[in-house]
Amino acid sequence: MNWDIFCHVIDNWGDLGVCWRLASNLAARGQRVRLWTDQPEPLDWMAPGARCGAFAAAEATAADAGALAGIEVRHWPRSDPAAPPPALPASDVLVVAFGCELDPAWVAALQPESVPGAPTRLWLNLEYLSAEAYVERCHRLASPVMSGPLAGRTQWFFYPGFTPATGGLLREPGLMAQRTAFERGAWLHEQGLPAEGDAPRVTLFCYEPARLPELLRDPALDAAHWLVAPGRPAAALELAWPAAAGLQAQRHALPHVAQPEFDRLLWASDLNLVRGEDSLVRALWAGQALVWHIYPQHDDAHHLKLEAFLDWLEAPPSLRAFHRVWNGVIDAPLPPVDLVAWQACVLAARERLLLQDDLVSQLLGFVAEKR
Repeated sequence: MNWDIFCHVIDNWGDLGVCWRLASNLAARGQRVRLWTDQPEPLDWMAPGARCGAFAAAEATAADAGALAGIEVRHWPRSDPAAPPPALPASDVLVVAFGCELDPAWVAALQPESVPGAPTRLWLNLEYLSAEAYVERCHRLASPVMSGPLAGRTQWFFYPGFTPATGGLLREPGLMAQRTAFERGAWLHEQGLPAEGDAPRVTLFCYEPARLPELLRDPALDAAHWLVAPGRPAAALELAWPAAAGLQAQRHALPHVAQPEFDRLLWASDLNLVRGEDSLVRALWAGQALVWHIYPQHDDAHHLKLEAFLDWLEAPPSLRAFHRVWNGVIDAPLPPVDLVAWQACVLAARERLLLQDDLVSQLLGFVAEKR
């Protein structure tokens, strides 16, 4: 089938990261995808070659930094209301990611109403990830358009989630086999990072956690190697680093890396301090101890979202308390890091997830059912 996926990049590239993984996963299963985004530039490091047409070429291979034939990246002039929709073949499935607004003229042009007797074209809204109860209630619900130029059309809601009653999580076929075969020491050596010794490796991919100086002085991380993502994480650690004076900890500045290498970074670390949606899911698949820096919302709605995730995770008291302090939900001393207990929790959660179908398998099944 032909798919159109629309992505509005808000601020931290996470939306685009999820949409690229979705597009790649669909293409790996024989689908043809047009990925529309208003900011395609981050794909230059997230998926090298994506904007050069390599992904649409028949000769593209998985060696192209995970590139797959069947994906075409297109610029979406979202900020120009007068921009006319291009004359392109209609799509079978139109995915509007994370509630971004698509002009009705674009919907009508890229996905005209189905011809009687032909398979039904579907218009889907892929929602944000949450463990809150409403996700199970709203997953797969229809939303009829009651007025305007698209009156009579139906948009369907598809919710990612952590339970069998949701749309599941993005997981590529063979991902866990790759994880099992991964050799941490060899990979660290290839990256020019310290590969010897028992000192913990900590991946830092966060916003600006106020308790980072306190974490640097945690006894479990006294000699840690901090593997620091560029941008906001690097700036946050630069401000906090004086707190590490007198310790054996070392910091290693990392460049932007393609998604497959980011996955391996999480596999190579003993503690993954992640943020947003995409890196949380990848940290779960990594099976290492993790702490989630949830995206802050002005009305503190993220507090309920965090608690729902911790409930699903069956987080032990120390990990639950750490999340609350790390995310500013409560003002208290930062609990000690417990890598063994936290990893055991993540591994148990991963086993539950692996019993469920992944998001793309469910999405393809849903489309086949409705068509």
